[in-house]
Amino acid sequence: MIDKPLFGATVILLVLGLIMSYSLSSYVVMKYGYTDMHFFIRQFIAVFIGISLMIGLSKLDPDKWFKPIGMMLFLTFLMVLLVMPLLSESLVRSVGGAKRWINLGSVSITPVEFYKVGFLMFISWSLVRTRLPQGKMNLKPELKIFIPYIFILVLSTLLIAVFQKDLGQTVVITLTLIILFILVGSSFRFFSILAGLGLTGLTILILTQPHRVKRVKEWFLSFDNEANRLETYQISNSLDAIQHGGLLGEGLGNGQYKLGYLSEVNTDFILAGIAEELGFLAIIAITFTMFFIIFRIFKIAAKVESPTYYLFCVGAALLITFSFLINSFGISGITPIKGIAVPFLSYGGSQVIASSLSIGLVLMISKKVSRRTRA
Repeated sequence: MIDKPLFGATVILLVLGLIMSYSLSSYVVMKYGYTDMHFFIRQFIAVFIGISLMIGLSKLDPDKWFKPIGMMLFLTFLMVLLVMPLLSESLVRSVGGAKRWINLGSVSITPVEFYKVGFLMFISWSLVRTRLPQGKMNLKPELKIFIPYIFILVLSTLLIAVFQKDLGQTVVITLTLIILFILVGSSFRFFSILAGLGLTGLTILILTQPHRVKRVKEWFLSFDNEANRLETYQISNSLDAIQHGGLLGEGLGNGQYKLGYLSEVNTDFILAGIAEELGFLAIIAITFTMFFIIFRIFKIAAKVESPTYYLFCVGAALLITFSFLINSFGISGITPIKGIAVPFLSYGGSQVIASSLSIGLVLMISKKVSRRTRA
């Protein structure tokens, strides 16, 4: 039997995200002349597909389907990311010089969301085959084993952080991979080398892109009450929206900062929008639900016997954790804004379907945990 609490908590967040996609999109609807239900219908379709995926995948046998699904996702979306910079503007929509979306008629797909899941499945399967049988190792042979994975990470960074200018997703993938390396027995020396290279790479990626330098500058200015608010308007308006909502909020649909003061309020800044309309208590409830989902995934990971399934479940929980924390810290001014979606909540079909896909795979794996050890 699947983990029903995990499924139920995920559906709660998906439904809340659906409701807020309608409430928070009012300004964009008026500005561009969309119908009132434009964003709601598109999000409803994504949520329906996501829930259907979770149910469908939960019925499959992981021993038969995990590897084929993982390889298909990884190879398909790796190839998509490779060819995206070469495709024409009519097929790949460019925003600020970044080609992140593939246009298929009235539908846009964000391949990196699906690539993350495929990447995690491939790494979980491959690490168990190459690293675990080796036992304790010296640094040199350890480097030889991990170099192919580092190459894949560098390639992913090039495709996502450089060509698509999406540093947030790269940070999430990198942090997840480093922790998986630790779990399969990487040494402290190797971890130190990898961490040093990661920090160096992150610094280079920030300093070589003016828009990232600007975001870091805005973040520093947000700590200065005398700073020019025009330079820090996103962070300032996000904090003001949270404060304006207070404990119980202004009421569903009554938010003011969604009316052009806070851009992308139904995607990257959805937590600020929810805080204003539903209040700080709603944010606490969302945080509790999110970490309940993460807790259930970790619990499945701890009790499943297969190392591959263990690594995937841990990785899936980490992807959710890092995405949620990076977004939360960004909209509250704790860290620079990274432009990363909140799993299950933010508007966007690719994010919703890919997040549901990862939960569906975890539900599929949860059947391998006996009833006696699940509760």
